[in-house]
Amino acid sequence: LQNNTDLQSARLRVEQAEAAMLSAKLAYLPSFALAPQGTISSFDKHEAVETYSLPLTASWQLDFFGGIRNAKKQAKALLEQSRDYEQAVQTQLIAGIANTYYTLQMLDAQLSICEQTEHSWGESVKSTRALMNAGMANEAAVSQMEAAHLAVKASLLDLKEQINQVENSLSLLLAETPQHIQRTSWTEVTFACPESLSIGLPIQLLANRPDVRAAERNLEAAFYSTNMARSSFYPSVSLSGSAGWTNSAGGVIINPGKFLASAVGSLTQPLFAQGRLVGQLKIAKAQQEQASLAFQQALLNAGAEVNEAMVACETSRAKSDLLDRQVASLEKAYHSTSLLMQHGTTTYLEVLTAQQSLLSAQLQQTANRFKEIQCIINLYLALGGSKN
Repeated sequence: LQNNTDLQSARLRVEQAEAAMLSAKLAYLPSFALAPQGTISSFDKHEAVETYSLPLTASWQLDFFGGIRNAKKQAKALLEQSRDYEQAVQTQLIAGIANTYYTLQMLDAQLSICEQTEHSWGESVKSTRALMNAGMANEAAVSQMEAAHLAVKASLLDLKEQINQVENSLSLLLAETPQHIQRTSWTEVTFACPESLSIGLPIQLLANRPDVRAAERNLEAAFYSTNMARSSFYPSVSLSGSAGWTNSAGGVIINPGKFLASAVGSLTQPLFAQGRLVGQLKIAKAQQEQASLAFQQALLNAGAEVNEAMVACETSRAKSDLLDRQVASLEKAYHSTSLLMQHGTTTYLEVLTAQQSLLSAQLQQTANRFKEIQCIINLYLALGGSKN
C-alpha cells in the first residue's frame, strides 16, 4: 500500500483537495498587502523632490448572498470525494493483490495435479509397453498412451509460464521488480465463504462503498455549484482601505511624513453580461441533473454487484461437495480400469478416458475452490472494503 503508484497518486489528489479547501476557508478573511512607493522628481532643473508612502491596504468581500459560503461547501464536498476515491483505489488494490496471490496458489495446485498425472501416465506408458511385449496390447495402445503423456507434459510448460506471468503481475501491484513470490501451499488455505448469506441487504450497507459515496459527494458539489451560479446574479459588496505614512498630502511635501488613512465601500450589481450568467446557471443545473443520475446509477450498480457476489458464493459452495464426490468416483474408476486392463478384460481406451476424466475433474475442483475464494474477495470489494 505504501509503494503502489496508483495509491500514491490518489493520496496526492487528496492533498490537492485539502489545499483547495484551505483556500476556500480563508476566503472569508480580509486580504492585506504592503505596497511601499517612493519617487524622486525635478522640474525645470530645480532641486529634486523626494516623496514616499508606506501604505498597508486591505480588502474584504462581504458574503451577503452566499457565494463564498457555497464555494467553501463545494470544496469540502470535493475533498470528501477525493478521500473516497483514495479508499476506492486502496480497496481495489487490496482485492487485486488477494486475487493475484490466490491465483498463484490455484496454479500451483493445478501444476501439482498435472505433475502427479504426468508421473501416473508415465507409469501407464511403461505398463502398456510391457503388455505389448507380452502380446496383450498393440502398438496403437502404446502410441495413444504416449500421446496423452506428451500432452500433459506440454500443459505443465503452459502452467509454469502462467505462474511466471502472474508473479510478474503481483510484483507490479506491489511496485517491485519481477521476482519469485513466496507463498503457502493450496492445502493450507482456510479462506471460506460465510456459513449464511442474505441476498437482501439494507441500502445503508451500500453507503460503505467509496464509489457510491463519491457519486453522492459529486452531487453535493454540483448542488453548491448551482447555488454559486445563482448568487452571481446578486450584487457583491466589498470594503477596502489603506493606512500608512506619507510625506505627500494634497500636493504639499511635508517632512517628516504624516499618518494617512482611507476607507472605501463598494457595491457591484451585474446588469448585463451578454447572457454569461444565465448560461453558467443553465450549465450548473444540467451538471447537477447529471450528477443525480450518476448517483442513482451508482446505487443500482452497487446493489447488482453485491447480489452477484453473494449468489456466486452460494453457488461455488454448493458445487464444492458435488465436485469432491465426482473426483472420488473418477479415482475409483481409473484404478479399476487400470487393473482390468492389466488382466486383459478391458481396453486401453477405457483407461485413457478414465484418466482424462479424472484430470479434468481435479482441475475443475481446484478452479471451483479458487472461485469460492474469489467470491469472498469480490464480496469484500462490492461492499466497499475497509477504511483501515
